[in-house]
Amino acid sequence: MDLDKTDLAILDLLQNDSGLSTAAIAERVNLSQSPCWRRIHRLEEAGLLKNRVALLDRHALGMDIVVFATVNLTSTGRQNLLSFEEDIVRYPEVLECYTMTGIWDYLLKIVTRDMRHYERFVRETLSANPDVRELHSHMAVTEIKNSTALPLQTQA
Repeated sequence: MDLDKTDLAILDLLQNDSGLSTAAIAERVNLSQSPCWRRIHRLEEAGLLKNRVALLDRHALGMDIVVFATVNLTSTGRQNLLSFEEDIVRYPEVLECYTMTGIWDYLLKIVTRDMRHYERFVRETLSANPDVRELHSHMAVTEIKNSTALPLQTQA
């Protein structure tokens, strides 16, 4: 799908505030409301807008621990990979999971209330998984940047 500057501006506005009305978006991108709505609808139909969500403040909710965990499996056969991935998507503590190149099979972003909860999650869940051979925890100390916004200005 070819995106013009107006499409990118609409996407940027929505990724920073999905609660904006069509009228507010139209005003900011210099369109009337109907053509703006049609563009948004076209972007949705093309699958560029996946979800419209509210971003929660994890600190205000008492979730103070962020851990990046690296995982190696006992074997990287197809069945082990599928089994691990089917398990990992069920754990709400795991916000993100990526397969990796290099020495680690997976990188997980895990958020928990406190260190005790993280330890319990590791002992009772991750380490208890028979597919997991090795797990290393990397505790985040200071959050410098945390964004969900994609760098759309580099696409123009």
